[in-house]
Amino acid sequence: MDGSEHNSQRPVTRNPDGLATPGGHYSHVAIANGMVFVSGQLPIDAQGQKLTNASFEAQAEQVLANLKAALAGAGSSIEQLIQVRVYIVDIEHWATFNQIYARWANNAQPARAVVPVPVLHFGFKIEVEAIALL
Repeated sequence: MDGSEHNSQRPVTRNPDGLATPGGHYSHVAIANGMVFVSGQLPIDAQGQKLTNASFEAQAEQVLANLKAALAGAGSSIEQLIQVRVYIVDIEHWATFNQIYARWANNAQPARAVVPVPVLHFGFKIEVEAIALL
C-alpha cells in the first residue's frame, strides 16, 4: 500500500491473519482517514475455537492477543491506540482485567472504558473494541 487508499472517502476493510474468520457481516478492521477501527474482539482463537468455558483470565488474554493482531494487520500497534472499550459480564472482573491490560499495554495509556453488561455472545465473559492511529 502506498498510503493513498487510507485518505479516500471509502474505508479499507481487512481481516488480518491470526484472527478467526468473522462470524457475521463485518470486518475485523476498518481503516479510514489515518484511523483504525477494530471491531469487538471476542475470546476466539485463530483457528476459530471459542474459549467459552475458559477462565476470565484466559478469555482476557485471548481478546487482547486478537486486538494486537488486528492492529498489526492494519499497520498499527498498541502504542497507536487512542481509545479502548471493554465489555465485561461481571464488574468483579475489573481489577483482574486491569492487571492483565496494564501488562499488555505496557506504556500505552489510551482512553478506556470498562462497561459491565448482562450478557455477551456465546456466553463469553469479555469483548474489546478499539480505535487507533495508523
